[in-house]
Amino acid sequence: MKPKTRTRWDLTPREAARLQERLRDRVELRDRLGPVRYVAGADLAFIPKTNLAFAGVVVFRFPEMAEAERAMARGKLRFPYVPGLLSFRETPILLAAFARLKIEPDVILVDGHGLAHPRRFGIACHLGLILDKPTIGCAKSRLVGEHRDPAPRAGSTAPLVFQDAKVGVVLRTRAAVKPIYVTQGHRVSLPTALQIVRKCLDGFRIPKPTRAADSYVRELRRQYETRQATPDRRSPPVGLSRLP
Repeated sequence: MKPKTRTRWDLTPREAARLQERLRDRVELRDRLGPVRYVAGADLAFIPKTNLAFAGVVVFRFPEMAEAERAMARGKLRFPYVPGLLSFRETPILLAAFARLKIEPDVILVDGHGLAHPRRFGIACHLGLILDKPTIGCAKSRLVGEHRDPAPRAGSTAPLVFQDAKVGVVLRTRAAVKPIYVTQGHRVSLPTALQIVRKCLDGFRIPKPTRAADSYVRELRRQYETRQATPDRRSPPVGLSRLP
């Protein structure tokens, strides 16, 4: 997968926030997606001491949710950690992982927010706009907005409201377990986003695509750290490669 839109990454936090404000008007919040045959989950893990990051994308056949492909990339995080500017820190390495896919997913689930963001332009919006793909934010915690607590039973929902507008849905994926936050990224309506996320659940709190991506990048990081601690480094783990 190749980016359809170019974005500058060598920005200050103030410049990045201004760019989010300019780009948010280009986000499409209506359905523009064909048949969904493949759904991907994307996530990133990093080593705090070195800022070395591992991005992973795992693609599943939909709706049977059988894994079809996975790809990764490794590189340094160049942007500082600033709340609300996660995309500028993580997206460059995520894009390198997407570039290695042979299968092009029809929908992408991102471990992060989309519309539910201080400037209505979270990482799910940014990644979707760059790739021109339907994207959905599936976050484990709230960034902005208010909501009532969904009912304890699995499948219960509550609207997430920010500045008097509905910006997402709080979804209880398992009974009596903390909910997740489903928000639009790009080219998908909120009802469709919620429907797709529901079909990606398999008995766990986190949808299968983003859960698999999280497990993948954690394992990549673990393998790297183990190899660095081992005197014999002649045999790197299969599939581990650097960003060009």
